Amino acid sequence: MRPRDMNRDWIATARTLNEALPYLQRYDGATVVIKFGGNAMGDADAMASFARDIVLMRQVGVNPVIVHGGGPMIAEMLDRLGIKTEFVRGKRVTDQATAEVVEMVLSGLVNKRIVQAINAEGGRALGLSGKDANLMICDQVGSDLGLVGEPAEMDPGILRTLMDAEVIPVIAPLGAGRNGETLNVNGDTAAGAIAASLDADRLLLLTDVTGVMNAEGDVVTEITPEQIRELTKNGVIADGMVPKTETALAAIDGGVRAVVILDGRTPNACLLELFTEHGAGSLIRRAR
Repeated sequence: MRPRDMNRDWIATARTLNEALPYLQRYDGATVVIKFGGNAMGDADAMASFARDIVLMRQVGVNPVIVHGGGPMIAEMLDRLGIKTEFVRGKRVTDQATAEVVEMVLSGLVNKRIVQAINAEGGRALGLSGKDANLMICDQVGSDLGLVGEPAEMDPGILRTLMDAEVIPVIAPLGAGRNGETLNVNGDTAAGAIAASLDADRLLLLTDVTGVMNAEGDVVTEITPEQIRELTKNGVIADGMVPKTETALAAIDGGVRAVVILDGRTPNACLLELFTEHGAGSLIRRAR
């Protein structure tokens, strides 16, 4: 006879699946763009858990699209190669030598690591960058930043083709410039532009913080763009949270139904957000 506590565990699992049914139905066929980054990218167990969640999402009818970062890996490779780098307004100044390293690390090492992790869990993932199939044509942000781009023209046709074939796109945040040059794009910015181009139901920004906080330091579970602007104006939203909320607002203006800023360090964060009543992190959407 099986131990009683084990039986209780299986009952709890069955109840969880039962309670998830309305949310599984809600997101059947939905497109969800996920910006993956932070500490989870460098931890093998966290990477495997993330990949399993993505495969499960695809299995139950969600169309996940992954956009990833890779700042720590880029910094490590630049250091190993003796290439000095600096930041202006939080963005890496990217000369030609740095751009070559960025492309090598993002499109090569990081992208294929995520693809391999998803495939190892039984999914079908394919890696590409914003340069492929003219997915993301960019303008340079400014001469002081060098080869850093801002998405200007989007063509998500290749992503729709992959999703129709039940393939999970994994996208490195690189764009093509007007003259064919490689441009480094902020990962959150790229994810927001891709989500808008797909009219995504959700954009999930996985971070190393628990979400947007109010003046009392509590996480706000649901917030409107107007409230975001007010908190930013008052200095409550500051530092690294500002570009993430700016990405969220731009995505919503571009047609994304809602954006969630959530802690990627939480196990199964994406599943908690999509398939439970409680959700995770801060949900940003227009007032109903």
